Amino acid sequence: MTMFLATGFYSGNSPVIPGTVGTVAAIPFVLAFNIIPLSFHALYCVGFILIAIVIADKAEALIGEKDPGCIVIDEIAGFVISFSLVPVGIYSLIAGFLLFRFFDIVKLAPVKYFERNFSGGAGVVLDDIMAGILSAAVLRILYLSGIF
Repeated sequence: MTMFLATGFYSGNSPVIPGTVGTVAAIPFVLAFNIIPLSFHALYCVGFILIAIVIADKAEALIGEKDPGCIVIDEIAGFVISFSLVPVGIYSLIAGFLLFRFFDIVKLAPVKYFERNFSGGAGVVLDDIMAGILSAAVLRILYLSGIF
């Protein structure tokens, strides 16, 4: 069960771009924002992050390797965080996907900090959470600008 969840329902086992494939697997979790009451969004995000850290930690121990590419629950959690400040719709979903993948791949200083300074499940997940926070900030600016 750990590997099933850690690999995003085995999407992380994709032979090419597993992180991107794992982000696609996150879409149902993002769409959940449309049915979860607004008052529970923060709890949903915090719970998702904590569960992702525990699962990533267990999966990393099972594999015996630091942050293996097949673990994509971190991408799923980060992508969920990307939508914590905006309504989820087709345009925000596309923009959020592109922004999150950009921040996750490029690893600007705040993202890189978490990648370098944490280990275990926290080290796997927190850099993607920061990529999600950066994505959420840009999405919020686009939303307030009336882009979507």
